[in-house]
Amino acid sequence: MAGESPLSAPGPVLLLGAPGAGKGTQAKQLMAAWMIPQISTGDILRGNVARQTQLGMAAKSLMDRGDLVGDDLVNSMVADRLAQADCVRGYILDGYPRTLQQARWLDAHFQNKQAETIPLIAVNIRISYTSLMRRITGRRTCPVCQRIYNVHLQPPVQDGICDVDGATLTQRADDKEEVVAERMKAYDSLTAPVIDHYRAQGRFAEVDGEQPVEKVFADVVTQLRRLRGQAGAGGVR
Repeated sequence: MAGESPLSAPGPVLLLGAPGAGKGTQAKQLMAAWMIPQISTGDILRGNVARQTQLGMAAKSLMDRGDLVGDDLVNSMVADRLAQADCVRGYILDGYPRTLQQARWLDAHFQNKQAETIPLIAVNIRISYTSLMRRITGRRTCPVCQRIYNVHLQPPVQDGICDVDGATLTQRADDKEEVVAERMKAYDSLTAPVIDHYRAQGRFAEVDGEQPVEKVFADVVTQLRRLRGQAGAGGVR
């Protein structure tokens, strides 16, 4: 945000929001503001598999059999990642904890680290179901230049054709309405208890994700400052 002084270390931050709510966009802006990492379990899992770590090989064995990677293994990978040097000033968790069990494990992990004095705070980017469906199902991508359009919000000049190179636009299979609807159901069932968990602890805030990107970012930062003020530790300035 132009004209403001640099932000100090925020400690651990959890960004919540349904697919298409804009978590990734906001995480990138927060990373740039604080110079801290964005951490997702997908990235951690792929990194461990690529490096052939002990945890990665155990996960790969499960995935090769078509089994899900269980919470215990995911939690161990997260603990290993949070112990790395770039997390000392804080980090942004994206997509973890995904379940109440994972949230409780993360609380216990912090409690067991005597040096950890700054609690996790959570911000949920709230957006209506209708808006989410328009954002996701309306996405189209040029297979040549990778430019992204939205048939509802940012359509090409000629329907179905890229403005830049004239290629026929494509839609990802997981952006189709029936697939998105199932993803939303899964997200709601898993994440609602996580939201309630942090709300009950007074470490939770919501922002309106239907505003312009910069306004959402400003509101997220405002809520982080407020929550850190309440926590009384390492306040965000």
